[in-house]
Amino acid sequence: MGDSQQGNNKGKGKEKENYESWTMDDTNELLHLLVDAINSGLRDVNGSLSKKNVKRVILPRLNAKITFPKTYNHYLSRMKWFKKQYNKMSTLIRNNSGFGWDPIAKTLRLVMKYGKIT
Repeated sequence: MGDSQQGNNKGKGKEKENYESWTMDDTNELLHLLVDAINSGLRDVNGSLSKKNVKRVILPRLNAKITFPKTYNHYLSRMKWFKKQYNKMSTLIRNNSGFGWDPIAKTLRLVMKYGKIT
């Protein structure tokens, strides 16, 4: 193999030495900014946020509030994480009797019958 391919075993966007992991505060801040953006009508016709809107509105506000600046690739990574978390919770609620969503408290609830957890 040629010299140009040696040492280039990294995948797309996988520069691990420059990666700063997301803290829970960073994640919560991103979530709040996403909710604000959707409530203010920044969604496209198909219901998603465009790359332009994320770079123009969400990332500057996020980077102003956190310690380590995030890029669009960081944003995509965290969105993938959000989807995984959502799928875990929806599977738990859907496939296990006794679990449900409390719309007033906005939390998961566990139904107890006859003094036992079901």
